[in-house]
Amino acid sequence: MTIVNPQLSLGLPGLDRMIRGLIPGDNLVWEVDSVEDYAPFVRPYCDSAAARGQKVVYFRFASHPPLLEPNGKVEVCQVHPAEGFETFLAEIHKTIERTGRGGFYVFDCLSELAVDWYSDQMLANFFMLTCPYLYDVEAIAYFALLRNYHSSHATAPITETAQVFLDVYRHKGHLYIHPLKVQQRYSPTMYMLHAWEGDDFTPVRESARISEILTSVPWLHPESEHYRVGVWHRTFLRAEETLAAIRAGEAPPGKAGEYFQRLIRMALSRDERVRALVEKHLTLPDILDIGKRMIGTGLVGGKAAGMLLARAILRQQSPRWADVLEPHDSFYIGSDVFYTFLVQNGIWWMRQRQKDAPSHLEGAGRPRQRMLTGRFPDYIMRQFEEMLDYFGQSPIIVRSSSLLEDNFGNSFAGKYESVFCANQGSREKRLQDFLSAVRTIYASTMSEKALSYRAARGILDRDEQMALLVQRVSGSVYGENLFFPQIAGVGLSVNPYAWSEYIDPKAGMLRLVFGLGTRAVERADDDYTRVVALNAPERRPESNFDEVRRYSQHRVDVLDLTANQLVSDRFAAVARRCPELPLALFACGEGGEVRTAGDAGRADAFPWVLTFDRLFAQTPFVQDMRDMLRTLQEAYDYPVDVEFTANFFADGSYKINLVQCRPLQVKGAGPAAGPPPDIRREDVVVEAHGAVIGQSRLLAVDRLIYVEPAVYGQLPVAERYAVARLIGRLAHAGGPGGPRTLMLLGPGRWGTTTPSLGIPVRFADIDAVGVLCEIVAMRDDLVPDVSLGTHFLNELIEMDILYTALFPTRPDNFLNKAFFESRPNRLADLAPDAAAWAAAVRVVDAADLGPAAAVKLYANHLKQTVICYLDRENP
Repeated sequence: MTIVNPQLSLGLPGLDRMIRGLIPGDNLVWEVDSVEDYAPFVRPYCDSAAARGQKVVYFRFASHPPLLEPNGKVEVCQVHPAEGFETFLAEIHKTIERTGRGGFYVFDCLSELAVDWYSDQMLANFFMLTCPYLYDVEAIAYFALLRNYHSSHATAPITETAQVFLDVYRHKGHLYIHPLKVQQRYSPTMYMLHAWEGDDFTPVRESARISEILTSVPWLHPESEHYRVGVWHRTFLRAEETLAAIRAGEAPPGKAGEYFQRLIRMALSRDERVRALVEKHLTLPDILDIGKRMIGTGLVGGKAAGMLLARAILRQQSPRWADVLEPHDSFYIGSDVFYTFLVQNGIWWMRQRQKDAPSHLEGAGRPRQRMLTGRFPDYIMRQFEEMLDYFGQSPIIVRSSSLLEDNFGNSFAGKYESVFCANQGSREKRLQDFLSAVRTIYASTMSEKALSYRAARGILDRDEQMALLVQRVSGSVYGENLFFPQIAGVGLSVNPYAWSEYIDPKAGMLRLVFGLGTRAVERADDDYTRVVALNAPERRPESNFDEVRRYSQHRVDVLDLTANQLVSDRFAAVARRCPELPLALFACGEGGEVRTAGDAGRADAFPWVLTFDRLFAQTPFVQDMRDMLRTLQEAYDYPVDVEFTANFFADGSYKINLVQCRPLQVKGAGPAAGPPPDIRREDVVVEAHGAVIGQSRLLAVDRLIYVEPAVYGQLPVAERYAVARLIGRLAHAGGPGGPRTLMLLGPGRWGTTTPSLGIPVRFADIDAVGVLCEIVAMRDDLVPDVSLGTHFLNELIEMDILYTALFPTRPDNFLNKAFFESRPNRLADLAPDAAAWAAAVRVVDAADLGPAAAVKLYANHLKQTVICYLDRENP
């Protein structure tokens, strides 16, 4: 029999003849009943390579006894699957790259990877990413796979991708080989069962003998139920059986602990702090219930874990929460589905280029576009359809829930998308809308803001699988076609904005809106929200009802079921379309009491102002929210940030839907020393009394970047965007050795999406500044939105950026324009091509003041005071 390449050998001449030898690029998979049946084929292969002067690389990662020992001809490369899929894969590929073209490789039994990663899909993904790479470099590689251990989600992709797939049987002390796939080679007896007899592999021709050998192990049809049960589902099934046995008194209670720990790592979290919380507050039945609502396999991600934990903590704390909390019936799209999506749509290697910090944004658009059109495996599609059938036409929201998201240290607030699905129309229409939502969130992992956030925190190389949380939207249908909750908002267990001495920062705060919570978590440029200090809910920054009306919420986000989308409309218009709303609970009317929105609709002028005063005075809602935040903070031993909705009923009862809970990334600080008592007026740069967010501090300011309101206000829109990009360059000028503390001052709102209201910078443009000051000078009626609870605020808190607002027309606020106009403008030094903007942007370095003075800034968040001044006594 002709051998296709005599220079390559399996080390067993009879085996070479059986499959007609090896071809460069061959990946051989040996399907065995035990590792002991794989080992006899490994040693001859390695000896053959050594005889030809070739070194064999042995990837060691499993718990079974080693197949090879290190020597001059065998390099043992120890890799650790527990460190994560991406890290494990990268280490193996680096070794292959270092070895170069050709090469001989042996892998431990692959089945243990499914145990470490708790997933057959991830095992298949590893093989589909590694096998083609070995093929491209013309290497020869040996792999082993345990028979009847994996679902078709592993075996089918592996069989399809491998060049050679061999079934190995041990019967009555003898080994037999049954080739299932041998690419680009053929012989009349190749696919027969072969007996290993001495140096030969002889075809078995007797039917009785063949059937005796093949029936010695179970044969599973690819469509059989057992064949579809891989490592993931088998573990859940065994945990359920164990729990049932314990309840029946047939097994000791301690038996549940083993499965409980394993299922936590499989489905909830591998973060030590989160796992400790899960162990304390969840039970094995809780996790089994989560598994029943999983689509695919993998972890549920940070956002889902936080929601589940918070609800469990509250249930443990008091049985009353069972009556107050709205039940949830969420589904979880496992994190492995994301990686499988990337691999099967050819996106994986595109995405890996974004792990290089200096060039992490280059080429990100291509994988992002590919994600928006990617396809899902058929078995995942069937699970999507079953979930949508469960929800029917109820609106749902698909929320990002990545592995790093909402964890201690990284909130990723606002970095990934969440998408509302009004969920109306035909079954196919609803499915397509849902798939579009999933793809949109997957693609947001490649967005500039997400990649920049990861780069800034040095976590570009961390495993960041995107799980998804699919939740029923809380609320009801009002009018003919509008769906929304009555109220929604964000709660913080600590209040960073204490605008009155009567406000206790430790009591927490709410940022409350009427309708969908999108206006509470995003900084709305066209509107305001209700900020509530939980120890003094009746107090507000406004001094009279005219100010209350002006700075109240005027627009409402709702789901329009006819239009099948999220829309924004004026509060008055929504209220008139929904006469059944109990408006008197949320709004105050001028000119007499009005009980319903229907009564208001008959008036020529809409009398209602969203104050929520009666909500605070006539219901226990505020106390419930204060108790909730305190309970969660005590359990987390850390400040928390929650998102919620609430709906009130005719009998006076209400339900709070807790949709999210995460650690609030605050940085502690002691009381700051005060400024000198006798600062000369000409030495004051900025003095502000009003909105101050951040810890009290006294610090030296190294550089001030000032956008001149009068000049900026005259610029056309396109040039305002150019100024915003310039600010980003200036804020990052100088690199690590540049100024330590930057103060940024400019008109209107920083980070606005509407240039007429401020400077449209992205957060990535200003994440290097230490102090952010908004000068209320763009429009007389535009006051700073302190953004409590928004993603914008979360980013300020995470980066420890002090926020303040300056009101130039108020007598107790002061801006020293002469200071900026009389100092050298360093703009052209830092950005020579931007010298034309010198009238609009001024850059003042404290070093230019000389050794006799320094720029200092004192902030007191309790007194809501900031003063920036020239310190001539302690420069």
